[in-house]
Amino acid sequence: MKQALVLFVLVLGLLQAGKALVGPDTVLQAVFGAIAAMSLMISATFLWLWRERATPLALGMSFSWLGAGLSSGWWWIYDLRGRPAWDYRDDGALAVLGLFVVGAVLHFAVIHRSFGRHGASFLWPVLTALALSAGTLVVVRSL
Repeated sequence: MKQALVLFVLVLGLLQAGKALVGPDTVLQAVFGAIAAMSLMISATFLWLWRERATPLALGMSFSWLGAGLSSGWWWIYDLRGRPAWDYRDDGALAVLGLFVVGAVLHFAVIHRSFGRHGASFLWPVLTALALSAGTLVVVRSL
């Protein structure tokens, strides 16, 4: 944990230095592109681990990291192109978000089984998150 915190502080310092040198837009563009590439590599690694049957969470991790990589890549390309008409409302964005949802559902299913439980009750965190998000949206839009 200590190493992770030190690494986080170091990365934040480097990002702030980059922001001071080249500006926030350039730093954000560079980081979004790098995150997209790293996420896709991590996703491929977890897909390989799933194929090797190394861990039951591997497929969920692969979907989650694929969703992260494609989301970051989507925003990266979107900004690089000057925010064109095919923005986040495009069906492609929904497919990318679907990868995140599948990854989360697979994670909850594995966690559920690790507690020795069976059935569909693993869906309660997913449905709770959706209800919380939808409720927040209704409240914010009504203000």
